[in-house]
Amino acid sequence: MAKTALNSLPNAWQDWIIGNLARACEPDGMAEILVRDGQFDPALARLAIEEASDGRIKSSPLALTAMPDIDTRSNCIRTSDRVVDVLLTLTSPRIVLLGNVLSDEEASALTAYCQSRLERSPVVNDDDGTIQQHQSRTSRGAFIQRMETELVGRVEARLAQLARWPVDHSEGLQIQQYDATNEYRPHFDWFDPELPGPRKHMERGGQRLATFVIYLSDVESGGATAFPEFGLEIWPKKGNAVFFQNTDSQHVPDRRTLHAGTPVVRGVKTIANKWLRERTY
Repeated sequence: MAKTALNSLPNAWQDWIIGNLARACEPDGMAEILVRDGQFDPALARLAIEEASDGRIKSSPLALTAMPDIDTRSNCIRTSDRVVDVLLTLTSPRIVLLGNVLSDEEASALTAYCQSRLERSPVVNDDDGTIQQHQSRTSRGAFIQRMETELVGRVEARLAQLARWPVDHSEGLQIQQYDATNEYRPHFDWFDPELPGPRKHMERGGQRLATFVIYLSDVESGGATAFPEFGLEIWPKKGNAVFFQNTDSQHVPDRRTLHAGTPVVRGVKTIANKWLRERTY
């Protein structure tokens, strides 16, 4: 196949272009997102959209089943502003542990920015979709709007490059702080489409396809991100992040992604969650 502007882009961005054109999204706005979030050359972005809209590249079935994912073919990943280390990978379910995602200064700044906004962390009610407090989750947290600050925008753009998934297909960062004894018992990040409450949350942005958990602090003891279905525990290290897919390639929830934030024994654990959605959120 001859090299074209469209097929020179990563597969996830090709699928994003095709899918958004199928939904009649406006090309100029799409080009802005490609430049801002994908860090692509403006001329290349517009030409890729033009090729796809002209029909010279046939729509791929992957447009309906695209997934955020990390390219782990090398031991490190170069984003536009940082070199990130690949520390651990699991193929099925897809889990990737990354090092050096945030600098020490960035992690500390995000933590300090949210301190005055921390409130008891909620969960989604399965019956009606309301946000409620529950004994299974004892941390405190704060939601940050996308692009709320320059730092937030920079971190979001970096995560978008790592996962090869547009920023506008994600929720804003959620900061969580766990003091001693705080925990989040085993749970899923995906929404159960069979339940009315979670189904309501899928109306905007669709399913949560993948998750980033970014560690903003070191923890003296406890506070692992645990996957009990296969005995994996990931210990917090400031600046690192764990990425995992919540569904299979058909966007069907994967029950193996059951995970927990184990109790903090000593110290304070601060994390930032980033949930990647199926559609524009």
